[in-house]
Amino acid sequence: MASFQKRGKTWQYTISRTVNGKPAPIRKGGFITKAEAKAAAVEVENNLNRGIVPHLKPEPFDKYFANWIEVYKKGIGKNTLARYLTSQQTVEENFAGIAIQNITKRSYQEFLNKYAENHAKDTTRKLNTHIRACVRDAIDEGLIQMDFTRGAVLSGNVPSKRPEEKHLNYFESKRLLRALDKPRELSHYLILLGLTSGMRFAEMVGLTRSDFNFEKNELTVNKTWGYTSKMHEGSGATKNEQSIRKIKMDSTTMAVFKKWFDTVPDNIHKLVFFSPSSKYKVLSNVAANKTLENLLKKLNIDPISIHGLRHTHASILLYKKVSIYYVSERLGHGDIDTTMKHYAHIIKELREQDEKMTVDVFRELAV
Repeated sequence: MASFQKRGKTWQYTISRTVNGKPAPIRKGGFITKAEAKAAAVEVENNLNRGIVPHLKPEPFDKYFANWIEVYKKGIGKNTLARYLTSQQTVEENFAGIAIQNITKRSYQEFLNKYAENHAKDTTRKLNTHIRACVRDAIDEGLIQMDFTRGAVLSGNVPSKRPEEKHLNYFESKRLLRALDKPRELSHYLILLGLTSGMRFAEMVGLTRSDFNFEKNELTVNKTWGYTSKMHEGSGATKNEQSIRKIKMDSTTMAVFKKWFDTVPDNIHKLVFFSPSSKYKVLSNVAANKTLENLLKKLNIDPISIHGLRHTHASILLYKKVSIYYVSERLGHGDIDTTMKHYAHIIKELREQDEKMTVDVFRELAV
């Protein structure tokens, strides 16, 4: 049977229990209202009735999260690991010494609200995703019974860049392609490929000449190249299993690369975007972005990043009614939900067009 006490501004429950003939009560505090304490106590009592004993030893959340990363995130890429470590730093700053058993839905929501005051909504969402995954494993381990991240409300006061600002429209893309019909430097070739293939930067700089099939106008994507200190050294794995793919290319782009390969000797690493002066032996992301920025300025087009070419590629295909399933496969997304999320604004516009077309079809049928 549970009893409840108010301790300062919060409530605590105490569940009577006997172990080996000796009193062994279960106590937990920190609840804002008595109702919250009652709900938590009922859950613990139900678990006790099923033979599930709660983990009573306080486990500092910051230490548990750090250990969780060490145990469950082994083998992930350096870039991805860096994002988890950023989340770890945030957890350490906000939950140092606080037991995971003492975190309630309300206190966690208050933490998210405070964090969102100085961060974009997407950043808040990413942090919550990391913490939620950790919490679910803590539940599986029997450390806690309640998922305090469930139903968390996400917000943000720093505006994220809108998806439509990250890519070129159809006519801007056409002008950029015309400016690249005769590439004059290494960055030009990469920009051309980024626009017509939709590949990630790490995938493009990881390409070797053998990945180009000029008979089938096809590219093989099965590796990446580490171009920053946070990434693997040299050749490495793709972002996910779905990123290993073959991309059908237009004949114009492939002809440009064939002509280039026929006139420029290969290098010791066999890399297409080899740069001997670079620390990482490939064209740098900074240099490619600077070249793209200068090109677009000359065309009086608002600058975007190299990654924005990937968004441009996908956006053009979707606008031209290419199946979202194929676009997802072509981009090497882990699942179609990722594609739906990134291009929700375009899908909404296309839905409105489809809605109008549907109405027109049945109006014509009635004539």
